[in-house]
Amino acid sequence: MWGGRLRETVLDLGLWGVLVVPVLLRLDPNDGGSWGQVAMGVVGLGAGVAVCRTRPLLALALAVALSLATSPELFTPPYALALVVFGYLAGRRRRHTRAALALFAAIAALGFALVPLSDGNVSQGFTVVLALALAVVAPWLTGRYVRQYARLVRAGWELAARMEREQAAVADRERLRERSRIAGDMHDSLGHDLALIALRAAALEVDPGLGARQQAAAGELRVAAAHATARLRDIIGVLRTDDEQGPDAAPTTPVAETVEEVVERSRASGLSVELTLTGRPGEDTPPMVDRAAHRLVVESLTNAAKHAPGAPVRVALERTDDTLTVSVTNGPGAGTRTTGAAPGRTQAQAQTQTQTRTQAQAHAQAQMQRGDGMSRRVRAAAPGAPGGTGLVGLDERVRLAGGRLTHGARADGGFAVRAVLPLVPGATAAPSPARPAAPASVRERDRARQEVRRGLAQAIWIPLALVAALGVVMLVFGLWTQSRSFLDRDDYTGLRVGDPLSADAERLPPHPLDGPPASAPPEPPGMDACLYYRAAMTASVPVYRLCLVDGRLAAKAVVG
Repeated sequence: MWGGRLRETVLDLGLWGVLVVPVLLRLDPNDGGSWGQVAMGVVGLGAGVAVCRTRPLLALALAVALSLATSPELFTPPYALALVVFGYLAGRRRRHTRAALALFAAIAALGFALVPLSDGNVSQGFTVVLALALAVVAPWLTGRYVRQYARLVRAGWELAARMEREQAAVADRERLRERSRIAGDMHDSLGHDLALIALRAAALEVDPGLGARQQAAAGELRVAAAHATARLRDIIGVLRTDDEQGPDAAPTTPVAETVEEVVERSRASGLSVELTLTGRPGEDTPPMVDRAAHRLVVESLTNAAKHAPGAPVRVALERTDDTLTVSVTNGPGAGTRTTGAAPGRTQAQAQTQTQTRTQAQAHAQAQMQRGDGMSRRVRAAAPGAPGGTGLVGLDERVRLAGGRLTHGARADGGFAVRAVLPLVPGATAAPSPARPAAPASVRERDRARQEVRRGLAQAIWIPLALVAALGVVMLVFGLWTQSRSFLDRDDYTGLRVGDPLSADAERLPPHPLDGPPASAPPEPPGMDACLYYRAAMTASVPVYRLCLVDGRLAAKAVVG
């Protein structure tokens, strides 16, 4: 807070210092002004800068009043920069335009009202309007444009940030949904085991070889297993999402289905799948790892069939002592495939094969519809697919199993998904992916702001550097020209009335001034010509006046 105010104060003081420079240079007594005018300009511009942040139109009105007080034509060198700056800031900092338009109309009317004070010169009113348009209205419009552009950019970044937050919310929701699916898988697995326990307990309960006490204990075990199954079903029902509940919810995939059976189902539906097994992937695999591998293969095959039809798919399971690696890769899609009878095969055989394939596809589709809901709500694993949350769910399932998931496009245009799952008993879930300290939209906005500031700085300092260089050149040229018209005091004192003299005399500078200064008294009568030379290098007044008659010095004086 204090840092922002200090920064604003420093900027305002710097602006005030820049605006008063023309006033100090053009209104001093050496240029026909007065110290009173200088003081009025410095104080007036300071007041304008002080109120410019809260009342920019009042600051602009102060600059206009100071300029009109100096010249009724409005545009004056001492206040030209102030008019441009305050006009721009009025457009940049003020939202509404009605008051600004009213101020412009009042300035134009005042310009024509001052016509009687200028001996009825109507052109002065048009001069005021022209100066108003170029020095005030044009910068004001520029400030309005910059304000609107900044507002649009800010709205765009806010929209991007909101969309990014919504995307993060969708990812979080998908992770929760994946956890509910995992809970459903565990329900099926535990429910299956509890059902077997209850079945065996029931068999023991009616076993005539057991005593009454043992049969009663078996009955209690059966009842406890049934109650545990009911409680488990209630708990999982709470964890399931709304779209997975209800009478129409699809049942889960059979617990005993293996990756080999998934591949066979995909082949039966017409998908070209190659399965590679290394080691013994099905032996003593933890339930979470087994379900994660199953889910990854099902999701990847479904996405390959959806987004890369006709492309061959390679499924590889590699088991070591500690890890199970599951990878699914596919090449780019071949587009629409055409089928026809092979050479030497009759049309009836081809039709029979087509019917058989159709039945197999229908059977496979029915089996997939009896799955755990993955085929109902498959998300695209390929880039650019609608939804885009399938990989989020896979990543959450693999993470909860203690593994890590990698995915991405391949150089040949295909896609690859790979998971490394631990086989160590009691493996803990990997930590959740930490979100960046700042969202991507915020980082992009900061980078864009830096680029805009850099471009704005270049747009400011390059013209200023050019103006400074031009000013240095003009200063050097002005000093050089002034030195050509500068008459040394000793040389002036050495001149005597009656000495032969001419404009190109060696005793005089090579270039006299073009004429007398405005404050010089009238020339003496009877003189053929009067020559004017600078008495000082850095001041325009006073000057030396040398008047000639018949080529001789007739009078000399210091004027101005």
